[in-house]
Amino acid sequence: MIPIRDTVPSKNYPFVNYAIIAVNVAVYLIQLIQGPHLEAFIYTYGLVPARYSNPSFGSHFTAGQQIFAMMSFMFLHGGFWHILGNLWSLYIFGDNVEDRLGSFPYLILNFHSTTPTIGASGAIAGVMGAYFILYPRARILTLVPIIIIPWMIEIPAFFFLGFWFIMQVFNASLSTGLFIGIAWWAHIAGFIFGIAFIRFIKTMPDSRFIDPLKHLSVKKHKSDRLQILHPESQPDGFDMYDVIHITPYEAAGGANKFVNIPWGFYNRTYKVSIPPGARDGMILRLKGLGKPMPDLRNGDLLLKVIVEQPW
Repeated sequence: MIPIRDTVPSKNYPFVNYAIIAVNVAVYLIQLIQGPHLEAFIYTYGLVPARYSNPSFGSHFTAGQQIFAMMSFMFLHGGFWHILGNLWSLYIFGDNVEDRLGSFPYLILNFHSTTPTIGASGAIAGVMGAYFILYPRARILTLVPIIIIPWMIEIPAFFFLGFWFIMQVFNASLSTGLFIGIAWWAHIAGFIFGIAFIRFIKTMPDSRFIDPLKHLSVKKHKSDRLQILHPESQPDGFDMYDVIHITPYEAAGGANKFVNIPWGFYNRTYKVSIPPGARDGMILRLKGLGKPMPDLRNGDLLLKVIVEQPW
């Protein structure tokens, strides 16, 4: 199952979330240019338990390298698919968690994962655990590849993340190699930490978590590019109706949006063009996207434009 997006819009730009993604990409590019020195690079900046438990092994590293590796290991990855999976999950779930917690507490959540491995898997699993508690009723638009047919469905967040966690436990129980086992247990430990972190914050007064980075979170000028619709129709009609949300900035200059619409057992995605000067309450007609009629034609989909700030 591949998550495409969630149904919870964030109110502010996820400043820290995007910064973490950028740093991970930058470090991965540095990894790619190491060539024959990559192994030494990994041993220097990855978190290797023997460096701290075996004095003879640890003597090859300076005190600064030993301390720095406790943080730098999270930005190293084992390959393209490793970093892609990690950062895509961070992109999907991290913005909402940062939006709810604030940038500074979110930064604390990410840097409290100390499971010995390379990669941000443990920290990102912590973000997913936090999302599991904060947005259990959200829905995740998910791509489920069935042979060669892409099938997109909406899955409740508590089910999607709960199933993901069960799979980590299952894989950890089957793993026999030490290196393989560490990866799964990093996910499990991170997920549990994310849940515990949110539970702890909820017991504290709001004033204890004033966010010093809040002013860096610039308000959005645009609504979500992909919006999930659930159109309805009149009992005796073939046209279907729903709303599409845009901001005043987009209403003035126009915008292109994608709408995802449930259609039978899967979802379809369509492009919708918002003309410049769009007004609140205007109707966009998408021909042929309504209910089937007896003459083999389809009704239309009518979208009411709602112009509002996304915060």
